[in-house]
Amino acid sequence: MSGQIRQKIILSALCLMLSGCYLRTMNFKEFVSNPLNEQTVVENSRLRQPSSVVVCRSKQCAPAELSMSREYIHNSLLHLLQNNSRKTALICEADPSSHVCLENYIQLPIKSGVTQAYFYVDSVKLTDVTVARGNQQINLVLNYDVSFNGQTPDCLAAKTILFAKSVSNIIMEDSGYMCQMNTIGQTSIKTVFSIDYIDLDYGYIGGYYSIGLSGPTYGGGTGYMLLRLPKDAYPLAPSLKANAKTAHMKTKAEELLEQEVPVDNSLVNSNVQIFPINR
Repeated sequence: MSGQIRQKIILSALCLMLSGCYLRTMNFKEFVSNPLNEQTVVENSRLRQPSSVVVCRSKQCAPAELSMSREYIHNSLLHLLQNNSRKTALICEADPSSHVCLENYIQLPIKSGVTQAYFYVDSVKLTDVTVARGNQQINLVLNYDVSFNGQTPDCLAAKTILFAKSVSNIIMEDSGYMCQMNTIGQTSIKTVFSIDYIDLDYGYIGGYYSIGLSGPTYGGGTGYMLLRLPKDAYPLAPSLKANAKTAHMKTKAEELLEQEVPVDNSLVNSNVQIFPINR
């Protein structure tokens, strides 16, 4: 029996030696409770900063730093978001190179109490879009459609700002919104979105995201996602033509002129010719 115990001890020591790099990120308590390191919480994930921003317009794509200014990007994003105000944008996990959706949602590993779960986001509604006074930022009110383990929690709207600090640094972030994930209490969710792809022709916005949860339900992670808006960035088309119901209506100025100088309709389409009076 002692020989079997000795063999087990030697085998365990050998495994520990081979997995030295693996154990550097774990303490003894974590190894005993979760020896396979089945991590459900991404705590040290970092948001990737894009090196350049690609903007597509008129069916052509190019880096923004070659021919665009920060103000142009800001105005283009404002037009795009205003065209989609009160609309729902679809969210998907995408490939950062091809900008093709890999899944119709993004998922994050979380832990609700002692239960391991996944947090899903598949769409967001642009409830409000306004321009902030005195600075170059866009104020948004977003309602995310979130779920976890087949449940849909009650969440508040997220007050979000979007600003273009430069042609290669465009950030969308919120101050945190609350969700009732379980009966213990509310969970705070914060989102940061670093934009590196803007397609004005099809209404796509892509970038690297970082989402974190804090509270009774905690976790988070990073990745690359694509916002698919229902409308493109142009044209901004105000209604300049009068409709059929109001086309025949006269303005107040026209009514006042007719009262001062009445129009004699009897002379219209007649053979009577009017000659000037010699003075």
